[in-house]
Amino acid sequence: MWTVIYIAPNAKTAERIEDRLAGEGFFVKVRQTNIAKQQYEILVPETELDEVQEVLKEILHSSHRYP
Repeated sequence: MWTVIYIAPNAKTAERIEDRLAGEGFFVKVRQTNIAKQQYEILVPETELDEVQEVLKEILHSSHRYP
């Protein structure tokens, strides 16, 4: 089962997160939300959730330090 781990505010951010997670060896899906056309859901398999959350924290933390 796929689980949403993050909602990206735009396509560029979604693509960057998808690339980084896939580069770490995770399966990743991205889909546009039905609520807002500019938002994208990042999904991963439920079995990888714990590991992905740690990597996602690092990705998001590094994006705030380096615009």
